[in-house]
Amino acid sequence: MASISTRRLHKELSEIRTEGCPCGITLLNADNYETWFFSIEVLGESLYQGEVFKLMFRFDASYPISSPAVQFVVDQNSQAPVHPHVYSNGHICASILGTEWSPVLSVSAVCVTLQSMLASCKVKERPVDNDRYVRTAPDNPKKTRFQYDDDTV
Repeated sequence: MASISTRRLHKELSEIRTEGCPCGITLLNADNYETWFFSIEVLGESLYQGEVFKLMFRFDASYPISSPAVQFVVDQNSQAPVHPHVYSNGHICASILGTEWSPVLSVSAVCVTLQSMLASCKVKERPVDNDRYVRTAPDNPKKTRFQYDDDTV
């Protein structure tokens, strides 16, 4: 019998493959139920117009009860967006990935939320504690206790 996590991810992946992703979001790779990759682009006028970013979702056995670990990919081909809630290592400080997570949220919903976060940004800058955080950050952003105190950017 398949786990709740596997059944849910199978359902979400089937829907993505049948109905497609929301505009500006593309499934790049979902070869297993542990790690998925998406590209995300903000459509319309924004500070990020014409920029495409790569997102990585990592799922554990307790998904969807617990949130996936979501971060922007930072490697030789990809960079994290410069945003007040995105660290230069790709970690994202967003309550939807932490205290505001709900099992009714889907991978597509998270992508749209992050797309909206980028679209509404007024200034391209890193979080004030970026350098300190990146030096000491765990590999998995879910192991960080972010403080969510600014939802205006």
